Parts: sequence; structure tokens; C-alpha cells
Amino acid sequence: MSLSTDEKKNRLFIFLASLFLTNAIIAELIGVKIFSGEGSLGLQPAHLDIMGFKMDFNLTAGAVIWPVVFITSDLINEYFGKPGVKRISYLAAIFIAYSFLVIFMTIQLPPAQWWLDANSKDAAGNYFNMDFAFNKILGQGQRIILASLAAFLIGQLVDVFIFQKLRKLTGSKMLWLRATGSTLVSQFVDSFVVLYLAFSGIFSNQQILAIGFTNYLYKFSVAILLTPLIYLGHYVIDRYLGKENAEKLSEEASQQSSSFL
Repeated sequence: MSLSTDEKKNRLFIFLASLFLTNAIIAELIGVKIFSGEGSLGLQPAHLDIMGFKMDFNLTAGAVIWPVVFITSDLINEYFGKPGVKRISYLAAIFIAYSFLVIFMTIQLPPAQWWLDANSKDAAGNYFNMDFAFNKILGQGQRIILASLAAFLIGQLVDVFIFQKLRKLTGSKMLWLRATGSTLVSQFVDSFVVLYLAFSGIFSNQQILAIGFTNYLYKFSVAILLTPLIYLGHYVIDRYLGKENAEKLSEEASQQSSSFL
């Protein structure tokens, strides 16, 4: 039995929403690890001179899967507009906050002694405190969590606003412009909002700007490289819904997305 257009539309939103939520939550949880972007590619540290600071591409591990969030957000934006993006963004913020609340509660639980004893050495035989490691890795500072959530929501609102403004200017053409352009603007805002909220008063303004520009260079490069995947996602969805139904859905989404809030 073939599915109706409404059933396909609902299934598409559930799939995209699930993909968005899963990757957003995982990115926040693994974001505590900082890795060397140059080292991952077998390159030497960049040592970029930015505002008097030597900056390398030392990135949060969440950056590895955050591009999936970019793509999914753009697809939701295209076919479900501002209402769809707002709905999924608020849900993501609630679920991320819930995840950290649960983690905070588990950190308060007293560890079992046998668990500590059984997991007190690493592969090289060095002693370490498993409970301390658990708490240190998962217990991110509350200020950083709040800053991340605020920057995430502001970035999403900026993204959907710019995306739909560009769509009104270009119509259904120039997909690359509205998808990549909205991501570049929203991630510029996100990069600096999260740093200022999390580290203002801890780092100097010059340090925050230097870190922000380094992070944004990475996000800028990734956004450009992701453009072909955006087209692939549109092709798959258009095939699933049917070209005519997909264009109609996209046009309806655009009409519902005129304001910022």
C-alpha cells in the first residue's frame, strides 16, 4: 500500500528531527574533548597569528558530527520552514538540558568500592580514580552548558531567518546560497556568543576573539565543503516526496517564515 503525501511528510519530519536531535545531543556530550585538527590530518600545528596569539585548530570533538546538524537543519528549514526549525530547536535545547541534569544527578551518586577497585588502572598499569575521571569528563561547568544552549538557540533563529530571506530573493534557485550563506552567518554568531557567555571575565576580549576566529575558520571551511551533501539531501527528499509535492512543501514553508521570532 502506497503512502499518502501527508504520511510521507510526517515520516520525513520524524526522520529529520530524530537525526537532528541525536547528533545535537551527542555533540554536546562529546564536546568536552578537545582534539588537534592538524594532527588528525597528519599536519603540523598551524600557529596562526591572530590578534597577537598563536592559534592552532584545536577543536571540540563535537565539531566532528556538528556538520550533520548543519545539513539536517537546512533540510528542515527548506521543507518545514521556521515553524519546523523552531520546534526542533526548542526540543533539542530541552533534551540537552535534560541530559546534563541526569548527568549531574549521577555524578552525585556515591561510587561502589568494587567498581573503583576494578577500574583503578589503565592499560599501562597506571593508577587513576575512575569516579573522578567520570565526574571530570561528563561534569562540564554550568556556565558553559548555559552558554552553549543560548548560542545554539540564537544561532538556529538566525539561520532560519537568513535562509528564508535568501529564499525569497532567489526563489527555488541557488540552493547553495541560502543553505551555505545562512550557515556561515549563524555559525559566526554562534561562535562568538558561546565564547563571550562562557568565558567573559575569564579570558581577555582579545583571547575570545582569537579563539572565535579560529573556530569560525573551521566552520566556514566545513560549510563550503558540505554544499554537495545539501544537494544530495534535496535530491533524495524530492525523489521520496515527488518533485511537485516537494516544491509545494518548500513554498508553504517559505510563506510561514517571514518573521525572525
